[in-house]
Amino acid sequence: MEIVTHLINDTIEFYKWTLTIADKRVEKWPLMDNPLPTLAISTSYLLFLWLGPKYMKNREPFQLRKTLIVYNFSMVFLNFFIFKELFMAARSANYSYICQPVDYSDDPNEVRVAGALWWYFVSKGIEYLDTVFFILRKKFNQVTFLHVYHHCSMFTLWWIGIKWVAGGQSFFGAHMNAMIHVLMYLYYGLASCGPKIQKYLWWKKYLTIVQMVQFHVTIGHTALSLYVNCDFPHWMHYSLICYAITFIILFGNFYYQTYRRQQPRRDASSSSKASKALSNGALNGLSKAANGALVMGSKEEKPQENSGRRKRKGRAKRD
Repeated sequence: MEIVTHLINDTIEFYKWTLTIADKRVEKWPLMDNPLPTLAISTSYLLFLWLGPKYMKNREPFQLRKTLIVYNFSMVFLNFFIFKELFMAARSANYSYICQPVDYSDDPNEVRVAGALWWYFVSKGIEYLDTVFFILRKKFNQVTFLHVYHHCSMFTLWWIGIKWVAGGQSFFGAHMNAMIHVLMYLYYGLASCGPKIQKYLWWKKYLTIVQMVQFHVTIGHTALSLYVNCDFPHWMHYSLICYAITFIILFGNFYYQTYRRQQPRRDASSSSKASKALSNGALNGLSKAANGALVMGSKEEKPQENSGRRKRKGRAKRD
């Protein structure tokens, strides 16, 4: 018991020490004073994952078509705003794409970068609604481990990013991911409009490819920062590389299961259908030919029988 108490006390002391090196610019911003609100939201999300399907078990699924259209296109605008703010502020501050330490000053461009990153963090909390809508529509097959892991970890971990490194190297992955989410929510928004639009949405699998490319670029960019010994917390660099590797594995498995593994099945089903059609055609042709031969044979045999009868009748008369 003393060991547990000692461990808890050391953890509290370590957390208090980390607060002394936190970004003072963001400490009064919403959700940033302490991690409890963020943890409470994430815990509520996980609780809904358990209770939501139970609530919907004996109920009809919600359609939510108009709600989804408004939500998805709102996320398009929010992510585009984040991308635009990060890109423009980083350009005005002459950010380097190779190595950019965090500037904790009150420079307008640096505060603008920090503000855009905070909005990026908030957007990850709003994205919890993706799962809520899946469950309310009883699309339980969409709520996979990848889906939950991605949503829950991004929102929780980005609180750490905003609290201690709201700027510098953090801008790179955020503005790249925001642009990808513009495309992603644009796809979902168009898909929500109905079958007339859905038939033109052939590019879904390419979104997954772009996301996997993003993780490879993130690893490469982070490794380059470590190579040049960039003045950015190295433990965050190593953690980001490990985090990106988990996404490469999970998204790669998703892509294989969704697009590659189903391809042989489709080819096999199409070939089996073709062989069935050929066999049916051949059998039909044979049966038709056989029937034709039988008909022809019967027609040819009848005259012979009649002629034989006539001959016999003739002979009988002659006799």
